[in-house]
Amino acid sequence: MSSFPDEQPQDEPLTAPQSESEPEPQFDSPGQDPLRAEFGPPQTIAAAPEFLPPDGRAEAAPVTPAAPETFAGESLPASAQTESLSAEAPKIIASMLPVVPKPVRIPHFGHLLMLLLILLFGLAAAIGLVALAVHDHLYGVTSIQGTATEIHYTLGSEALIYIFTLIGCFIVFPLFWNKSLFSGLQWNAATALRLGWRLEGAAVLCVLLALINSILIPGPKNTPIEEVFKEPGAAWLLFFFGITFAPFFEEMFFRGFLLPALATACDWIVEVMFDAPVRPLAEKGHPRWSMPAMIVASVLTSIPFAGLHAAQTGYSLAPFLLLVGVSLVLCAVRLATRSLAASTLVHASYNFMLFAAMLVATHGFRHMDKM
Repeated sequence: MSSFPDEQPQDEPLTAPQSESEPEPQFDSPGQDPLRAEFGPPQTIAAAPEFLPPDGRAEAAPVTPAAPETFAGESLPASAQTESLSAEAPKIIASMLPVVPKPVRIPHFGHLLMLLLILLFGLAAAIGLVALAVHDHLYGVTSIQGTATEIHYTLGSEALIYIFTLIGCFIVFPLFWNKSLFSGLQWNAATALRLGWRLEGAAVLCVLLALINSILIPGPKNTPIEEVFKEPGAAWLLFFFGITFAPFFEEMFFRGFLLPALATACDWIVEVMFDAPVRPLAEKGHPRWSMPAMIVASVLTSIPFAGLHAAQTGYSLAPFLLLVGVSLVLCAVRLATRSLAASTLVHASYNFMLFAAMLVATHGFRHMDKM
């Protein structure tokens, strides 16, 4: 039986022993070395882990830089590569940033169209209730035609339209604005209360415009609104309606929706046609408008506002011009104070002063012939 030695010999290094009797040949210059001449200079190769020297370190092979990108067989200079990366850097960074949506300025024309649709539903609901009242012969009216000359039906139907429209606005617009109706329309009642006396001064200015208008351009006599005042009890109903429902809903429609929508449209047209920067929103997300946009929007708002009352004044020029002037004052108040409540207060105060003067002139609406 063969036997193994108790101890295994240690592995010998893999280097070939050098003979002392055969020294390494020496050459005066590299060109005299036949191996170097035939195969070139020796290459340095990093040692594998199993062939590391005892200290565990190896010389790394020299790293040759990668060749630059080539186009059509030609190398691209390093400076051109740097410029290309610099040009692409902003695009790469922009793609990594979150997309910021453009500011939505409310209310705009889309919201105005929504208001008109809600107004149509309010009109349909009011017609339905008026039809039921006529069916029950309320106030002695037995036909739809008879409601046109009965003050309770004319004012009552108008009030119903306003109420149903307001209810629809309270439901619909907060869903699109993510804020309440009054917040979206910049109601700002606190501003109106703080500027109370100044706003009353604006109402007095409107009354002065009415006096100047009556002197320079006398209006026609026996207008439709004057005939309505002569009906029994109509003056008091008109007085109450003229300082509550009428100013509130007229301001909501004209200065709350139409005026901001027109101002936003004017600025939007300039931004699109002349590549102007978009104006940032103000605090609480309300829009900012340029001065030309506010002027144009005020004029365009005042014309339909005056036209709304044209039938009451017999389509006379003098009342139409007066109402345009009054509307411009109301638009200025709305835009200067950023408060719809402020223009509503001026409107209601102006109507109150007119009715109060009429009340005094007719001795409590008992002598309407003195109007």
